[in-house]
Amino acid sequence: MDGVIDKCELITADIRDIVSVEQAVDGVDCVLHLAYVNGTEFFYTNPELVLDIALRGMLNVVDACRKKNVKELILASSSEAYQTPEIIPTPESTALIVPDVLNPRFSYGGGKLACELIAMNYGRKGFKRVVVFRPHNVYGPNMGYEHVLPQLVLRAKEKIKEKPAGLIEFEIQGDGSQTRAFIHIDDFTDCLMKVIESGKHLNIYHIGNPEEITIAEVAKEIFLKIGRDMHLKSGPLTIGSTQRRCPDISKVRSLGFEPKISFRKGLDSLIKWYLNNDREEKRNI
Repeated sequence: MDGVIDKCELITADIRDIVSVEQAVDGVDCVLHLAYVNGTEFFYTNPELVLDIALRGMLNVVDACRKKNVKELILASSSEAYQTPEIIPTPESTALIVPDVLNPRFSYGGGKLACELIAMNYGRKGFKRVVVFRPHNVYGPNMGYEHVLPQLVLRAKEKIKEKPAGLIEFEIQGDGSQTRAFIHIDDFTDCLMKVIESGKHLNIYHIGNPEEITIAEVAKEIFLKIGRDMHLKSGPLTIGSTQRRCPDISKVRSLGFEPKISFRKGLDSLIKWYLNNDREEKRNI
Protein backbone atom coordinates (compact mmCIF):
# COMPACT_ATOMS: atom_id res chain seq x y z
CA MET A 1 0.00 0.00 0.00
CA ASP A 2 3.04 2.28 0.19
CA GLY A 3 2.64 5.15 -2.22
CA VAL A 4 -1.05 4.38 -2.75
CA ILE A 5 -2.87 5.05 0.51
CA ASP A 6 -1.98 8.74 0.52
CA LYS A 7 -3.58 9.07 -2.90
CA CYS A 8 -6.90 7.64 -1.72
CA GLU A 9 -9.92 9.68 -0.66
CA LEU A 10 -12.37 8.03 1.75
CA ILE A 11 -16.03 8.99 1.41
CA THR A 12 -18.35 7.38 3.95
CA ALA A 13 -21.96 7.37 2.77
CA ASP A 14 -25.05 5.28 2.04
CA ILE A 15 -25.12 3.81 -1.48
CA ARG A 16 -28.84 4.68 -1.54
CA ASP A 17 -28.05 8.41 -1.28
CA ILE A 18 -27.80 9.53 -4.91
CA VAL A 19 -26.12 12.85 -4.04
CA SER A 20 -23.31 11.05 -2.20
CA VAL A 21 -22.90 8.54 -5.02
CA GLU A 22 -22.67 11.33 -7.60
CA GLN A 23 -20.04 13.10 -5.51
CA ALA A 24 -18.06 9.87 -5.15
CA VAL A 25 -17.94 9.09 -8.89
CA ASP A 26 -17.34 12.65 -10.07
CA GLY A 27 -14.09 12.85 -12.01
CA VAL A 28 -13.26 9.12 -11.98
CA ASP A 29 -12.60 6.89 -15.00
CA CYS A 30 -13.90 3.59 -13.62
CA VAL A 31 -16.29 2.56 -10.84
CA LEU A 32 -15.86 -0.76 -9.04
CA HIS A 33 -19.26 -1.43 -7.42
CA LEU A 34 -18.89 -3.66 -4.35
CA ALA A 35 -21.52 -2.17 -2.00
CA TYR A 36 -23.96 -4.81 -0.73
CA VAL A 37 -25.19 -6.55 2.43
CA ASN A 38 -23.04 -9.65 2.77
CA GLY A 39 -23.25 -12.58 5.19
CA THR A 40 -25.65 -15.53 4.91
CA GLU A 41 -27.44 -14.90 8.20
CA PHE A 42 -28.50 -11.43 7.03
CA PHE A 43 -30.31 -12.90 4.01
CA TYR A 44 -32.74 -14.50 6.45
CA THR A 45 -32.95 -11.81 9.13
CA ASN A 46 -33.10 -8.66 6.99
CA PRO A 47 -34.09 -9.49 3.39
CA GLU A 48 -35.84 -6.14 2.88
CA LEU A 49 -32.61 -4.26 3.53
CA VAL A 50 -30.64 -6.65 1.31
CA LEU A 51 -32.95 -5.91 -1.62
CA ASP A 52 -33.22 -2.19 -0.88
CA ILE A 53 -29.46 -1.72 -1.00
CA ALA A 54 -29.16 -4.00 -4.03
CA LEU A 55 -31.71 -2.27 -6.23
CA ARG A 56 -31.55 1.37 -5.12
CA GLY A 57 -27.77 1.14 -4.89
CA MET A 58 -27.36 -0.33 -8.38
CA LEU A 59 -29.70 2.22 -9.97
CA ASN A 60 -27.91 5.05 -8.18
CA VAL A 61 -24.55 3.83 -9.42
CA VAL A 62 -25.54 3.57 -13.09
CA ASP A 63 -27.43 6.87 -12.97
CA ALA A 64 -24.49 8.64 -11.32
CA CYS A 65 -22.03 7.15 -13.81
CA ARG A 66 -24.13 8.38 -16.73
CA LYS A 67 -24.57 11.84 -15.22
CA LYS A 68 -20.86 12.22 -14.44
CA ASN A 69 -19.75 10.62 -17.73
CA VAL A 70 -17.98 7.64 -16.12
CA LYS A 71 -17.22 5.27 -18.97
CA GLU A 72 -16.30 2.04 -17.14
CA LEU A 73 -18.26 0.06 -14.55
CA ILE A 74 -17.13 -3.20 -12.87
CA LEU A 75 -19.87 -4.92 -10.85
CA ALA A 76 -19.48 -7.52 -8.11
CA SER A 77 -22.21 -10.16 -8.45
CA SER A 78 -22.22 -13.60 -6.81
CA SER A 79 -22.48 -17.33 -7.46
CA GLU A 80 -25.76 -17.07 -5.50
CA ALA A 81 -27.29 -15.48 -8.62
CA TYR A 82 -27.64 -18.92 -10.19
CA GLN A 83 -28.37 -20.68 -6.90
CA THR A 84 -28.51 -24.39 -7.88
CA PRO A 85 -26.54 -24.89 -11.11
CA GLU A 86 -27.25 -27.82 -13.41
CA ILE A 87 -23.63 -28.04 -14.59
CA ILE A 88 -20.58 -28.61 -12.34
CA PRO A 89 -18.06 -27.00 -12.79
CA THR A 90 -20.42 -24.14 -13.65
CA PRO A 91 -19.81 -21.80 -16.58
CA GLU A 92 -20.84 -18.14 -16.63
CA SER A 93 -23.57 -18.95 -19.19
CA THR A 94 -25.62 -21.00 -16.72
CA ALA A 95 -29.21 -19.89 -16.07
CA LEU A 96 -29.81 -17.44 -13.22
CA ILE A 97 -32.64 -18.65 -10.99
CA VAL A 98 -34.68 -17.56 -7.97
CA PRO A 99 -36.23 -20.92 -6.91
CA ASP A 100 -38.71 -19.57 -4.36
CA VAL A 101 -39.65 -15.91 -3.81
CA LEU A 102 -41.11 -16.86 -0.41
CA ASN A 103 -37.69 -17.93 0.92
CA PRO A 104 -35.86 -14.86 2.30
CA ARG A 105 -32.50 -16.47 1.51
CA PHE A 106 -33.00 -15.59 -2.14
CA SER A 107 -33.15 -11.88 -1.36
CA TYR A 108 -29.36 -11.95 -1.81
CA GLY A 109 -29.16 -13.97 -5.02
CA GLY A 110 -32.25 -12.29 -6.46
CA GLY A 111 -30.76 -8.87 -5.72
CA LYS A 112 -27.51 -9.84 -7.44
CA LEU A 113 -29.45 -11.17 -10.43
CA ALA A 114 -31.29 -7.85 -10.70
CA CYS A 115 -28.01 -5.93 -10.41
CA GLU A 116 -26.58 -7.91 -13.32
CA LEU A 117 -29.65 -7.14 -15.44
CA ILE A 118 -29.41 -3.44 -14.67
CA ALA A 119 -25.66 -3.25 -15.28
CA MET A 120 -25.73 -5.17 -18.55
CA ASN A 121 -28.76 -3.43 -20.03
CA TYR A 122 -28.01 0.11 -18.86
CA GLY A 123 -24.44 -0.60 -19.95
CA ARG A 124 -25.42 -0.95 -23.60
CA LYS A 125 -25.58 2.85 -23.96
CA GLY A 126 -23.21 5.52 -22.73
CA PHE A 127 -20.56 3.17 -21.34
CA LYS A 128 -17.30 2.15 -22.94
CA ARG A 129 -17.05 -0.98 -20.78
CA VAL A 130 -19.30 -2.77 -18.29
CA VAL A 131 -18.01 -6.00 -16.73
CA VAL A 132 -19.56 -8.33 -14.12
CA PHE A 133 -17.63 -10.75 -11.91
CA ARG A 134 -19.05 -13.48 -9.69
CA PRO A 135 -16.90 -14.35 -6.64
CA HIS A 136 -17.14 -17.90 -5.29
CA ASN A 137 -16.70 -18.23 -1.51
CA VAL A 138 -13.84 -15.83 -0.86
CA TYR A 139 -12.13 -16.50 2.47
CA GLY A 140 -9.29 -15.22 4.63
CA PRO A 141 -8.50 -13.64 8.00
CA ASN A 142 -10.68 -10.80 9.32
CA MET A 143 -13.39 -11.07 6.66
CA GLY A 144 -16.51 -10.99 8.82
CA TYR A 145 -18.27 -13.50 11.01
CA GLU A 146 -21.36 -14.33 8.95
CA HIS A 147 -19.82 -16.87 6.56
CA VAL A 148 -19.43 -20.64 6.67
CA LEU A 149 -15.69 -20.90 7.45
CA PRO A 150 -15.57 -18.35 10.30
CA GLN A 151 -18.73 -19.85 11.77
CA LEU A 152 -17.28 -23.37 11.70
CA VAL A 153 -14.04 -22.21 13.35
CA LEU A 154 -15.85 -20.22 16.05
CA ARG A 155 -18.23 -23.10 16.78
CA ALA A 156 -15.23 -25.43 17.03
CA LYS A 157 -13.62 -22.97 19.44
CA GLU A 158 -16.75 -22.97 21.62
CA LYS A 159 -16.96 -26.77 21.66
CA ILE A 160 -13.30 -27.04 22.66
CA LYS A 161 -13.88 -24.51 25.43
CA GLU A 162 -16.83 -26.55 26.70
CA LYS A 163 -14.85 -29.80 26.48
CA PRO A 164 -11.08 -29.22 26.89
CA ALA A 165 -10.27 -32.91 26.41
CA GLY A 166 -11.72 -35.94 24.66
CA LEU A 167 -13.82 -36.52 21.56
CA ILE A 168 -16.03 -33.63 20.45
CA GLU A 169 -19.46 -34.14 18.90
CA PHE A 170 -19.74 -31.52 16.16
CA GLU A 171 -23.03 -30.88 14.37
CA ILE A 172 -23.14 -29.63 10.79
CA GLN A 173 -25.97 -28.90 8.38
CA GLY A 174 -27.23 -32.03 6.69
CA ASP A 175 -24.79 -34.91 6.28
CA GLY A 176 -21.91 -32.68 5.16
CA SER A 177 -21.92 -33.95 1.59
CA GLN A 178 -22.67 -30.45 0.27
CA THR A 179 -19.69 -29.06 -1.62
CA ARG A 180 -18.17 -25.62 -2.10
CA ALA A 181 -15.07 -24.27 -3.82
CA PHE A 182 -13.24 -21.62 -1.79
CA ILE A 183 -10.83 -18.98 -3.08
CA HIS A 184 -8.29 -17.30 -0.81
CA ILE A 185 -8.48 -13.50 -0.63
CA ASP A 186 -4.97 -13.13 -2.09
CA ASP A 187 -5.91 -15.20 -5.16
CA PHE A 188 -9.20 -13.31 -5.39
CA THR A 189 -7.53 -9.88 -5.51
CA ASP A 190 -5.03 -11.10 -8.11
CA CYS A 191 -7.87 -12.38 -10.29
CA LEU A 192 -9.98 -9.26 -9.78
CA MET A 193 -7.13 -7.07 -11.00
CA LYS A 194 -6.95 -9.13 -14.19
CA VAL A 195 -10.70 -8.72 -14.70
CA ILE A 196 -10.44 -4.95 -14.12
CA GLU A 197 -7.50 -4.63 -16.49
CA SER A 198 -8.57 -7.01 -19.28
CA GLY A 199 -12.25 -7.95 -18.87
CA LYS A 200 -14.25 -7.40 -22.04
CA HIS A 201 -17.33 -5.19 -22.39
CA LEU A 202 -20.64 -6.86 -21.45
CA ASN A 203 -18.86 -10.00 -20.22
CA ILE A 204 -19.22 -12.00 -17.01
CA TYR A 205 -16.30 -13.69 -15.23
CA HIS A 206 -16.21 -16.25 -12.44
CA ILE A 207 -13.58 -15.56 -9.79
CA GLY A 208 -12.89 -18.74 -7.88
CA ASN A 209 -10.77 -21.80 -7.32
CA PRO A 210 -12.25 -25.02 -8.81
CA GLU A 211 -10.98 -27.09 -5.85
CA GLU A 212 -14.29 -28.62 -4.78
CA ILE A 213 -14.52 -29.88 -1.19
CA THR A 214 -17.36 -31.19 0.98
CA ILE A 215 -18.42 -29.33 4.12
CA ALA A 216 -17.71 -32.53 6.08
CA GLU A 217 -14.11 -32.46 4.80
CA VAL A 218 -13.87 -28.77 5.71
CA ALA A 219 -14.99 -29.45 9.29
CA LYS A 220 -12.56 -32.37 9.64
CA GLU A 221 -9.70 -30.27 8.28
CA ILE A 222 -10.42 -27.49 10.78
CA PHE A 223 -10.30 -29.89 13.74
CA LEU A 224 -7.21 -31.60 12.34
CA LYS A 225 -5.39 -28.25 12.16
CA ILE A 226 -6.56 -27.30 15.66
CA GLY A 227 -5.36 -30.68 16.93
CA ARG A 228 -8.57 -32.15 18.36
CA ASP A 229 -10.54 -35.32 17.63
CA MET A 230 -14.16 -34.95 16.67
CA HIS A 231 -17.16 -36.88 15.42
CA LEU A 232 -19.48 -35.32 12.87
CA LYS A 233 -23.17 -35.26 13.70
CA SER A 234 -25.81 -34.58 11.03
CA GLY A 235 -28.16 -31.68 11.68
CA PRO A 236 -31.05 -29.94 9.95
CA LEU A 237 -30.33 -28.50 6.52
CA THR A 238 -31.40 -24.91 5.90
CA ILE A 239 -34.13 -24.69 3.27
CA GLY A 240 -32.69 -23.28 0.06
CA SER A 241 -29.15 -24.50 0.59
CA THR A 242 -27.25 -25.55 -2.52
CA GLN A 243 -25.93 -29.10 -2.69
CA ARG A 244 -22.95 -28.44 -4.99
CA ARG A 245 -21.12 -25.35 -6.15
CA CYS A 246 -17.88 -25.16 -8.11
CA PRO A 247 -16.95 -22.63 -10.81
CA ASP A 248 -15.59 -23.14 -14.28
CA ILE A 249 -12.81 -20.52 -14.42
CA SER A 250 -11.83 -20.96 -18.06
CA LYS A 251 -12.62 -17.32 -18.84
CA VAL A 252 -10.36 -15.84 -16.15
CA ARG A 253 -7.67 -18.36 -17.06
CA SER A 254 -7.78 -16.85 -20.56
CA LEU A 255 -6.95 -13.52 -18.88
CA GLY A 256 -3.85 -15.09 -17.33
CA PHE A 257 -5.17 -16.06 -13.87
CA GLU A 258 -4.30 -19.30 -12.08
CA PRO A 259 -5.05 -19.97 -8.38
CA LYS A 260 -1.88 -20.31 -6.31
CA ILE A 261 -3.18 -21.02 -2.79
CA SER A 262 -4.73 -24.41 -2.04
CA PHE A 263 -7.63 -24.55 0.40
CA ARG A 264 -5.68 -26.48 3.01
CA LYS A 265 -2.81 -24.00 2.88
CA GLY A 266 -5.04 -20.93 2.94
CA LEU A 267 -7.11 -22.28 5.83
CA ASP A 268 -4.19 -21.90 8.26
CA SER A 269 -4.26 -18.10 8.45
CA LEU A 270 -8.06 -18.02 8.70
CA ILE A 271 -8.13 -20.49 11.61
CA LYS A 272 -5.38 -18.63 13.45
CA TRP A 273 -7.14 -15.27 13.10
CA TYR A 274 -10.59 -16.45 14.21
CA LEU A 275 -9.23 -18.48 17.13
CA ASN A 276 -7.60 -15.28 18.38
CA ASN A 277 -10.48 -12.92 17.66
CA ASP A 278 -13.88 -13.47 19.22
CA ARG A 279 -16.92 -12.39 17.32
CA GLU A 280 -17.43 -8.64 17.31
CA GLU A 281 -20.59 -7.20 18.78
CA LYS A 282 -23.35 -8.01 16.34
CA ARG A 283 -23.94 -5.25 13.83
CA ASN A 284 -27.30 -3.55 13.74
CA ILE A 285 -28.28 -3.54 10.08
